[in-house]
Amino acid sequence: MRSIAAALAVGVGVGAGATVAAKGPAVPFAHAQSAQLGEEGLIIAAARQVSPAVVSVTQPGGSGSGVIIRPDGVIITNAHVVGNRQQVEIGLANGQVLTGRVLGRDPGVDIAIVDVEGRNLPTAPLGNSDELNVGQTAIAIGNPLALERTVTRGIVSALRRSPGGVGLDELIQTDAAVNPGNSGGPLLDSRGRVIGINTLVLRGGADVAAVGLNFAVPINLASDLANQLLTTGRIRRTFLGISYGDVEPEMARQFGIPVQRGIILQQVVAGSPAAQAGLRRGDIITRLDNTPIESGGDLRRALRERQPGTQVTLSGVRPDGPFTVRARLTQVEL
Repeated sequence: MRSIAAALAVGVGVGAGATVAAKGPAVPFAHAQSAQLGEEGLIIAAARQVSPAVVSVTQPGGSGSGVIIRPDGVIITNAHVVGNRQQVEIGLANGQVLTGRVLGRDPGVDIAIVDVEGRNLPTAPLGNSDELNVGQTAIAIGNPLALERTVTRGIVSALRRSPGGVGLDELIQTDAAVNPGNSGGPLLDSRGRVIGINTLVLRGGADVAAVGLNFAVPINLASDLANQLLTTGRIRRTFLGISYGDVEPEMARQFGIPVQRGIILQQVVAGSPAAQAGLRRGDIITRLDNTPIESGGDLRRALRERQPGTQVTLSGVRPDGPFTVRARLTQVEL
């Protein structure tokens, strides 16, 4: 379980449409029961439906949770839960323990895909994280503190979050209680559909018992990575070839930077698309094509939406004035 220090917060680990294909029929939702019991019935039905698909993921460096998304044994969890291991131990809800093969991982979004040998395994239906609304019910299921398949409830508190110091963006923020061991477990809507993969919680101060803010990777992004792996055998990421920091208003005032928001280049990789386009250290990028770039999260989102080989226009300012360059993105395989 990873630890993240950002300002006063201590964090503990806890893209495209959701199109991962299942090989069998989805478990029907208990509409009749939920109609009789109202919101409480919805939560009970969601927990009963999905809990059998929640697994434990264990390796020598730690443990967490995961969720089965296909009956032949495809599991989504966090990259930080599996670490650098090629195999992990998967504990099913029926008590069976299987060897899981790590098909791939993307630490940049903290998602890993694991496969176990199985048939007709219980699965969790996937929702559409692009259709979430702030204020709707959010249900977390996982194995916090080794207490298997614990269910907690909250609401979706915010969308597209980029918590400072964690290097992740596009996250779903909720107030559903999560703790060490929840990492990699599903975040559900009230109909029992997976809308995210719980990845971290930020707490005020060092008290691990304090209530924190939970963040989850949107399921559309996680399932896109799963689809890439299952159809091509690898994860591809577009590559520009820069490292950068965010420009903020206080920094702009202190150093006389002519823009209030953007990203300032700290390094340009030799031979990269950025270098070939003429970008250099100290340049401040404020726009990619028609998308304003106010932070690193904006740039990462824009790059994820584009395919390798795409030509992009980057605009911004440098000491000798405004600039516009064109770069053709390449790819890296993870």
